[in-house]
Amino acid sequence: MKRPVGGGRPGDMDHPRADLPVDLATALRNARSARCPGPDTPAGPPVPAWPGPPLPIPQACPAELDLRALLRLSLAASDGSGRLRPAPSAGALHPVDTELVVGAGCSLPPGRYGYDPLRHRVHRLGPQPAVTPPGVTAELSVAARRTVSHYGHRAWPLLLLDTGHAAGALFLAARALGWGEPELHLDGAAESPLAGVHIRPPDPAHHPEAPQSVQPSASAPTPGELLARRSTPPPLPGTPYAYALRAVLRSASHAGGGDLRWCAAVGPPRPGLMELAPDDTALRRCAAGETRPTLAVWAAGQSWIADAGAVLLARGCPADADAPHIRRTHLRAGFAVHLAHVTARRHGLTARPVGSWQQADLGAAIGAAPGQDWIVHGLALGTLHADEENLNDRVKPPA
Repeated sequence: MKRPVGGGRPGDMDHPRADLPVDLATALRNARSARCPGPDTPAGPPVPAWPGPPLPIPQACPAELDLRALLRLSLAASDGSGRLRPAPSAGALHPVDTELVVGAGCSLPPGRYGYDPLRHRVHRLGPQPAVTPPGVTAELSVAARRTVSHYGHRAWPLLLLDTGHAAGALFLAARALGWGEPELHLDGAAESPLAGVHIRPPDPAHHPEAPQSVQPSASAPTPGELLARRSTPPPLPGTPYAYALRAVLRSASHAGGGDLRWCAAVGPPRPGLMELAPDDTALRRCAAGETRPTLAVWAAGQSWIADAGAVLLARGCPADADAPHIRRTHLRAGFAVHLAHVTARRHGLTARPVGSWQQADLGAAIGAAPGQDWIVHGLALGTLHADEENLNDRVKPPA
């Protein structure tokens, strides 16, 4: 049975009812408007009331996917409040709920399970579907009430971005554990689940003696990096080195799909917007002029953004986009910013996702056609040594 996806109807006030189907095009127009949300409302329970007893996730045997490790590195809460998790969330409200469709080759018996990230336990919901591939598929849905409780009519873009971040967390956890490239379902075609990540079990034919000890590639993050990743609290001053900014842009653009364009706003001595050159080997200027104060206004008035070292921006999702396009671009933006965040941390940068944007028609602001090139997501960047300031004079430090 399809679960309600939350949201509100045209004309709903600041806190749309989260038990109603959403008119996503209207929800996005409301979120992009200058209107402020009303007072907070109750967020409801932080996890679903999954039926049945909570079950521990067994230790994996050789040649099995270690679901306990996967979920610990991607979705599990690390504190009693449930706020601190490897995947960021707007307002630390964590609206994304996860069902696991488990096939052969996993540390849990085949079946469908609901995951409780606060207790790191699962609840068996029933048998797996008739055609279930080996491995696990994490199906991601949202409890809209949690985010609506604080952000009101601005909630739906944030819900989609949070879902993309959760998909990114699962993707990177699989890579950190040496399991290769998961299969992503971020096409935006469905209301619920909004997204999915399928991870195949290790191939014992390739690793007959110790299939769980497959070495990640050099570009994969380590488990420690994933658990240590946190959003840096403001301020985030200090312009990144050119090589680090290029790496962040490359990570985002490669992960973001074909609907989004990526650039980074930088400050003096040559303020403007930077983007990757077509060959990915250098940065080039795509617009001149200081944009960070305007970005601070557009980002729900967060004044600290005006002094951030740089701001990575995902652009796209025109005003006339239909619901699948809206879902797809926001899911992909959240996924790509998640990967870019980890890349930024690996290059010694401070970083903080910025998801709430109002009247942020960047294309129109730089002279393009209005309504076509809106800011979808952002990542504020800074350095650990904020007194270093010149992007153009910086080079990669010697190895």
